[in-house]
Amino acid sequence: MFWIQLLIIIVLIYFGAKIGDVFMGLLGGVGVAIFVFIFHVQPASPPVDVILIILGVVLAASALQSSGGLDFLVQLAEKLLRKSPKHITVIAPIVSWLFTMMAGTGHIVYSLLPIINELSIDSDIRPERPISNSIIASQQAITCSPVSAATAAMIGFMAPLGVNLGTILSICVPATLIGVITSAIATMRMGKELAEDPEYQRRMAEGLIAATKEKGDKAQISKAAKRSVVIFLLGVLAIVVMGMFSEFRPSWVVDGKTTTLSMAYTIEIIMLICAAMIVIFCRPAIETILNGSIFRAGSLAIVCAFGLAWMSNTFIGGQTTFIKENVATIVNNYPWMLSVIIFIVAALITSQGSTTLIMIPIAIALGLPTYVIIGAWMAVNSNFFLPVSAQCLAAISFDTAGTTKIGKYVLNHSFMIPGMINIVVSVLVATLIGSILI
Repeated sequence: MFWIQLLIIIVLIYFGAKIGDVFMGLLGGVGVAIFVFIFHVQPASPPVDVILIILGVVLAASALQSSGGLDFLVQLAEKLLRKSPKHITVIAPIVSWLFTMMAGTGHIVYSLLPIINELSIDSDIRPERPISNSIIASQQAITCSPVSAATAAMIGFMAPLGVNLGTILSICVPATLIGVITSAIATMRMGKELAEDPEYQRRMAEGLIAATKEKGDKAQISKAAKRSVVIFLLGVLAIVVMGMFSEFRPSWVVDGKTTTLSMAYTIEIIMLICAAMIVIFCRPAIETILNGSIFRAGSLAIVCAFGLAWMSNTFIGGQTTFIKENVATIVNNYPWMLSVIIFIVAALITSQGSTTLIMIPIAIALGLPTYVIIGAWMAVNSNFFLPVSAQCLAAISFDTAGTTKIGKYVLNHSFMIPGMINIVVSVLVATLIGSILI
């Protein structure tokens, strides 16, 4: 029965990935219905805490976007990139990683791609190198941002195991950053130089590459936009501090037992305060908060959390005995299998948040050490493997030199080498750091 039900989940994920978007979450609900009405499995509780954490974070990030805060961050990033264009292959991925970590969304990298492309061509550097690494870095940062949907879900899953936000960040921040830097250095000579690249030379000869030396007028950033960034980052800082030091959170004594405010509630409260403060002090057009790209992406994460995590938890609840007696033994003997499985699932559904919601409850049910789970979680950033995700396609379109591309055999694309280096290094480093800290 375990294998039949697991096959049902795989089939649902497969069809969900083919259509994509909100359909993934809807099929999660179909999975719950199959388990409950056909197999008579008692349904698990919907992951309310995870859903509300994601909603709180998304509201604050959407308010930041509506106030022009993301535009301000992009301008700051551009200044950093222009300071040393000759080293853009290393600097661009680090900047992309840093700003995604602060903003909690990989959307910010799209605004940086034209700048990275321009500076690369001006410096006679193959754009493929910094562009591909920046795309991968922006995705790696999702798993170490305290305000991303994937990390929000991870916080909710790890809290009952005694692992707080501070521990997660202490493992994931250095692991992903080391992966980003290692990949950037390793690919500094990837592909032909621009002067030797036939596609670039053809585009130059046909006048398809516009002159990039002249810089356009900078968009004026309002004081309100700058205030929104300060408010948002103060909120992020408050979450990190309270996650690391529980004594900063209120506690109550009930029936002789001391209860401390959970991190789930802490994140929800602080993010709602941030969103409210941005509206009060920055005065964005209130209707734009729910219409922006960040809120749409966050809504998708909420739908997936509702359907996919509920389906996964229901499956686990009905098969707990079999998992503990059989599957757990295999995975405990070969813990590297977990990272491989997470890699495959993430590559198929191209969503860190959805993969986290599906795989982490299963990993916890297997009884694996928490440091192994967190280390394997780094493999959730494999959405580059099949170059059909939005970030890969955007990168290809922004490279006016034509160096970032999908190869003849599909999998030999520009993102494969930096992506695999990032995944392998991050998994190994996170597992090592986790084994020391936990």
